[in-house]
Amino acid sequence: MNQQTTLFSNEKLMAMIIPLFLEQLLIMLVGMADTLVVSYAGEAAVSGVSLVNQFNTIFIYLFTALASGGAVVISQYIGRKKNDDAGESASQLLSFSAIFSILIAVMVLIGNEGMLRLMFGKVEDSVMHSCITYLRISAYSYPALAVYNAGAALFRSIGKTSVTMYLSVISNIINVIGNFIGVLVLRAGVAGVAYPSLIARTFSAVMITVLCFQRKNEVFYRCKWIFRWNVDFMKQILKIAIPNGMENGIFQLVKVALSGIVALFGTYQIAANGVAQSIWSLAALAGVAMGPVFITVIGQCMGNGDADAAEHYFKRLTRITLLISSAWNLLIFLLTPFFMKFYALQPETKRLVIWLVLIHNVFNAAAYPFSGALSNGLRAAGDVKFTMYVSVISTIAVRLLLSWLLGIVLKMGVIGIAIAMVCDWSIRAVIFFWRQKSGKWKTFQVI
Repeated sequence: MNQQTTLFSNEKLMAMIIPLFLEQLLIMLVGMADTLVVSYAGEAAVSGVSLVNQFNTIFIYLFTALASGGAVVISQYIGRKKNDDAGESASQLLSFSAIFSILIAVMVLIGNEGMLRLMFGKVEDSVMHSCITYLRISAYSYPALAVYNAGAALFRSIGKTSVTMYLSVISNIINVIGNFIGVLVLRAGVAGVAYPSLIARTFSAVMITVLCFQRKNEVFYRCKWIFRWNVDFMKQILKIAIPNGMENGIFQLVKVALSGIVALFGTYQIAANGVAQSIWSLAALAGVAMGPVFITVIGQCMGNGDADAAEHYFKRLTRITLLISSAWNLLIFLLTPFFMKFYALQPETKRLVIWLVLIHNVFNAAAYPFSGALSNGLRAAGDVKFTMYVSVISTIAVRLLLSWLLGIVLKMGVIGIAIAMVCDWSIRAVIFFWRQKSGKWKTFQVI
């Protein structure tokens, strides 16, 4: 316990948390910039980008789940002082991520229009055209996203979160400049925000892969590990990644289904929901940023066989998450009316955005630190099936069914869907908090 407390001092925790927070802030600001800039191409373009982003996130979360599985295994090997095993696990993660993402990209490029019409067939023709254009370009960036996530998992596992932060700064500058050129100068519409994202993601993937080969790192890639299939390491990674991927995949499928429901409410509500989601993403970044910290810290403690230290850091990191998340969500809500001045939207749409942000931020500060960040700590300890079952059941039984009831039956529109979302968070928060207190997570073994 004393050794681990020294290992993760306040200074070291802040050295992990601050770069992750800034990195997530940059990512979310770019997401807002995409929506803001494309709003000048019309509300149909905003709606198209919003709907496709829900679809894209299914695959992005699958890549993230795979990387998270790798991060748990890498962190536990580091905690056990087996850096070569950690490096080989990271190299195997890179190989599998590249192959898996290429297959997904090919599948989406072949069937993109059919999938979009199946899910969003009732939207206006102008919105559907924007959806098709944005998805085709986005699919080319899937391999870059997966490769970047694999490299980011390595650096976050060793606590060097500043590396991904610096890469994020550069890639997001590329993205933002490209957005302005593509939409405001070239008048390319949704393509004007899609191509800069592709370029920025490719840059990040190439750079982080090069950095992961540097042998001065505590853990690094080696070519012989990348091109040699190791079944044992992949089983360890997939043991974490598959339940996490199933959980995230079903979650995103439900969100896509909800986007289909939102599409029934008309262009003004679709646009309001899209803009609100950009602000929601910004508000949620405190909890999102803390997720990798839970994985690294709890993973290394459990890899070292120190469950007492892991329990100590569960409590400590949860307190930090609640504090940061509460302050950040309040700030973002206070800034929301100011943000609305920069969007080319109707007054009715802007008012709806503010209501949606209020509902989200209250519960994101109070419930999400337990339903999101804390659950990553449970996964890092190997307690992945329980978190998967709870999340899947809650997502379907609460978020989806309650959205249908409130949004369509009671005619509350996107407000009803937002209420269903925060109810889902609250239920999971209670259950995951109880699970952590029970200590059951201490009985699992990853490596």
